[in-house]
Amino acid sequence: MLNSRDDLILATLNSSEQLHSENFEYKSLFLNFILPDETNARFLPCVFIENEHAKQYQERRVTRKQLIDLYDANYKVIIGKGCILNCLEHGTHNWKKANQTIESIIELGENIAVSEMIQVPTVYPVGDSRYQILTGHRRFFALLYTFGIDCAAQFKVYEERPLLYKVKQFQENASREDLPQYGKLQAFISAMNEIEGVEQAKLKIGKKKLTVKDKAKHLGISMGAFDNYNVLTRYSDVVKAYEDGLCESFIKVKKIVLGCEVEYKVENNKTVLSQKDKECIASRISAKISAKHGRDRREKAYNLPKITQPKALKKLLFSNANHLDSGVDWDALDWTDHDEINGALKRFFKIL
Repeated sequence: MLNSRDDLILATLNSSEQLHSENFEYKSLFLNFILPDETNARFLPCVFIENEHAKQYQERRVTRKQLIDLYDANYKVIIGKGCILNCLEHGTHNWKKANQTIESIIELGENIAVSEMIQVPTVYPVGDSRYQILTGHRRFFALLYTFGIDCAAQFKVYEERPLLYKVKQFQENASREDLPQYGKLQAFISAMNEIEGVEQAKLKIGKKKLTVKDKAKHLGISMGAFDNYNVLTRYSDVVKAYEDGLCESFIKVKKIVLGCEVEYKVENNKTVLSQKDKECIASRISAKISAKHGRDRREKAYNLPKITQPKALKKLLFSNANHLDSGVDWDALDWTDHDEINGALKRFFKIL
């Protein structure tokens, strides 16, 4: 049974319109009219606070607890002008992921403050004069952090939600080197669901199935890149490993997946794999990834930058760092997470 999206795809193909031809214009929109997309791999569960409350927090006139109560921000991230607080459950996987995203938002915000944004976020209307983000969640959060909720910024605005909007999100994720690998794999899976809708619609009107080349073209990637994504998303265990922090390149993990498949086929004299076979292969892949991930772990060092100003050194030596107005919540840090600590130290020394 076709859903409304598939009906629209079918109607578009029947009318010979282009699937990727959407009208858009560039507009200046107030940030408080923009809504994040909860289905996007880049989504961050968050609440946006008024500029005055953000200022009061920085001046220590309101506490973190008061902000959480005021905005019902438990298990969310608070974002305001110059203020960003991770209120997810401390020490959990989601809390650690949010901390990594927060680091990149702050860094991006610092860049936006001194230079123009080259690629603006894209949005589409959802009614009530509001717009939902299609691409550019981190850029949107960085704008909020830098200028505050009442500020206006430039957006690329589509007349309506693009028909293959998950494909558009993937196209952006795939082209960005700085985005986490897990987000790219999730975006590929969502985009492929839409591509399958296109394929079913084509078959329904008597056209041929999409070739691998067609699918890669729709996604805006090379055949080689398509094969990489296709192999890595064949097993949910691989996607889960990236979600849990695996940092190996796609090429290296692809070799592990293909190696396990060949190994299993030779051992069991099989050419076609059943669901049970795939489950056995998935276990082998997980074991190899875990072993390799464990071997590749190194003791990480803390990065302390050089101090060139005597006043800064004196301040560091004779002050309680926890009492300095550095914007770092030392009590909320995960002291077992080297990357998080290094990020906090970078912010601290910059203020110092």
